[in-house]
Amino acid sequence: MKKNKLFTWIMILLIVIGAVITVWGFIAGFGSANYLPVDALLTFAYICVILAIVAVVLVGLGVSIANDKKNLVKIGIAILAIAAICFIVYLIAPGTPAQGLTVDQPSAGTLKLTDTVLYLAYFLAILAVIAIVVGEIRMALNNKKG
Repeated sequence: MKKNKLFTWIMILLIVIGAVITVWGFIAGFGSANYLPVDALLTFAYICVILAIVAVVLVGLGVSIANDKKNLVKIGIAILAIAAICFIVYLIAPGTPAQGLTVDQPSAGTLKLTDTVLYLAYFLAILAVIAIVVGEIRMALNNKKG
């Protein structure tokens, strides 16, 4: 199968940008007074997450349209459910200041988004563990019946 050159170049570009921001952070010092390297790294991480979500949604839509157009309603409902979960987690996230920091704190928006991403990661980790356990139980039950 021939690789798509556009995706390869986008991947290389994202890796280079991440490496440049990381090197800049180590050179400038992540603990410097202005926190620009940290903010840039967090912003880049947010952009990468958004790009990944958009890519998954677009690929899902493309496959769904190719297979069955009735699946678009299911995908729309799933996207709305995910957006609702993200919004609820954003509302729940406290955005409390970082502990142990003696200098300027990151902005309130950065703290809120960081807490939101952390809470979403916790939620997804719990869902992954539940999916693994339920999958193993179902597999054991199916093997027992057969």
